[in-house]
Amino acid sequence: MKRIKNGMNVFINTMKKNIKKAKEEHIIKNYFKENQLFVTFVITCVINSTLLRFFCMHSLENFLSWKAILADLSIVTLAGAFSYLLKPKNRFTYLISFNIFFTAICIINSVYYTFYTSFASISMLSLTQYIGDVGDAVVENVLQLKDMVYIIGPIILTVVHFRLKRKNYYKKVDLKTDRKKKTIKTLSFAGTLAIIFLLTMSSLDISRFLKQWNKEYIVMRFGIYVYQFNDVLTSIQPKINSMFGYDKANKEFSDYFLEEKPNYENEYTNIFKGKNVIVIHAESMMTNAMDLSFHDEELTPNLNRLAREGMFFSNFYSQVSVGTSSDSEFTFNTSLMPTKSGTAFVSYADRTYITIPKMLKEQGYYTFSMHANNADFWNRRNMYNSIGYDKFFSKTNYNVEKENVIGLGLSDKEFFAQSIKKIKKISEEKDKWYGLLIMLSNHTPFSDVDKYGEYNVDIKETITHEDGTEEEVTYPYMEGTKLGNYFKSIHYADSALGEFVAGLEEEGLLENTVIVLYGDHDARLPRKDYDRLYNYNMETHEVYEENDENYKEYDAYQYELGRKVPFIIWTKDMQGSNLNQTVTNVMGMYDVQPTLGNMFGFKNQYALGNDIFQIKDKNIVAFPNGNWVTNNVYYNSQKAAYLSLSDQPITEDEITYNTEYTNKLLDVSNNIITFDLLNKEKNMRIEKENEG
Repeated sequence: MKRIKNGMNVFINTMKKNIKKAKEEHIIKNYFKENQLFVTFVITCVINSTLLRFFCMHSLENFLSWKAILADLSIVTLAGAFSYLLKPKNRFTYLISFNIFFTAICIINSVYYTFYTSFASISMLSLTQYIGDVGDAVVENVLQLKDMVYIIGPIILTVVHFRLKRKNYYKKVDLKTDRKKKTIKTLSFAGTLAIIFLLTMSSLDISRFLKQWNKEYIVMRFGIYVYQFNDVLTSIQPKINSMFGYDKANKEFSDYFLEEKPNYENEYTNIFKGKNVIVIHAESMMTNAMDLSFHDEELTPNLNRLAREGMFFSNFYSQVSVGTSSDSEFTFNTSLMPTKSGTAFVSYADRTYITIPKMLKEQGYYTFSMHANNADFWNRRNMYNSIGYDKFFSKTNYNVEKENVIGLGLSDKEFFAQSIKKIKKISEEKDKWYGLLIMLSNHTPFSDVDKYGEYNVDIKETITHEDGTEEEVTYPYMEGTKLGNYFKSIHYADSALGEFVAGLEEEGLLENTVIVLYGDHDARLPRKDYDRLYNYNMETHEVYEENDENYKEYDAYQYELGRKVPFIIWTKDMQGSNLNQTVTNVMGMYDVQPTLGNMFGFKNQYALGNDIFQIKDKNIVAFPNGNWVTNNVYYNSQKAAYLSLSDQPITEDEITYNTEYTNKLLDVSNNIITFDLLNKEKNMRIEKENEG
């Protein structure tokens, strides 16, 4: 350690002497003058990467992170250095190509972060086939003016190029030996920057870099260009690991589940055994919407009724990653987390999984899924074979008329109406059945406002004038905003839900049936869209300024915690029983399978979640980016900071334990999927081959 410190001191002193000499001899000034094109290339690329952090992570500490700037500068300088090997007239073509490439990285990640609050991955290229189905959502809800700021870089570089061309800069003599010297010097400078950067890395930085779970942290510490390069390596890692890393993954898997989970019983054991099940995948339903009313009319009256009459889990999180709806389906069914690279539905549909439909089929259930969308969207057609559905009713099984389309497809009301007939037929032919119904109308971009029905999200006030006359004044409030349109959309979806339950009752399908409803993920709207909801100024029709005494801050923590989605278990006769309750303990999507398993009499030894009624207030909900939440604390792994959620003191040991627990769980989950560790026959074959 002492040698490294002495070496650093010598290096710093040498650098100081060289800088002083450079100033005296005007070396720096001359360098900039003689290398304008290269310098412009470097500066514009580094400014773009800095702007990306500014637009995505906002805080001064993040977007002016000197580590990230140093890393970006190193990468850009390295890429540009080889331009000196070319003749001056050809350098622009080389540099503008790389400039456009780096600009594209910034634009793609800027757009991606707006929607997913994460950075793009090369592994997601396999999902581009689905963009056509949600193209309007991308254009209307994601693409913003800030995403086009980055093209200024290539424009500036082009302007500098033509200015130099007019000055006959490219006709100056530039010998081959000089080009080699410039290349070597520039590469040396880039290498020096890289060495300085590496010396600043902590063991935590390196660990997170290698795992790539926490993308925001990596961009904040390593810069966007290093992140993207590392992402390419990480994206091909599963292919390499599946050939070479099996033994290590299998050992970690075995160690993790070394002790078999004990068979336990509690007051809810087998309480629903043998009952039919309808699972409702409620697109973009959010728990905080259940608390809102406009003009004394609840935003989600039917959802609220199910919550009041049934078992409502008020602190439930969906745990999705870039696979959004498919991730929620996957975790709900398997009690595994989304994959580190790609999505399970698309990249790992051929794996063996222990799922709710499979375990219920062992009890004699007929299992099916209903979704009036393209069967290949999110690769459901193939993935549903691995999940274990007997039948998949997709778009081709529904009558989709133009007048019944809302957003991406068949309206929820028409979807439910047609589905009831199918369920009625199934119930007549099968003794026990389990069905998943996936809603669609409440999908971003929430733009079919004229089809949602009448529901105003404005404010009306009666004003009495001095002469005693009264006047009703309307303030726009949330009208015309994205969040306001979402409220109209969710109100429509809630209305469809109410009609569905009423239709099931009318057909006698609720007599021996349990309804399980979960929100698949939040509305994916930016945090700033909530400012107007909490800070509307009726006098100006604008949002209160931050320094106004009436301003209510909706910070990053509140935004993350506000992404909770509803989870409800309901039967028609549950009201007033011991099942009719609100469960406030934090719960994640991966806890659903164990919780329902206890109620319906099935068990998955390799579930990562817990029966919430067994673990109760000791539960930890892990998120794919390394964040986690308990009843007491929400931890943000990007910032290595936490928010206390109770009066209980938070200890460093608690933070460390829960963080290690989360990281281990994510690794084990990813290994299970990547190496197909639940496929016993395949694993036995591999182990025999390794022994041989």
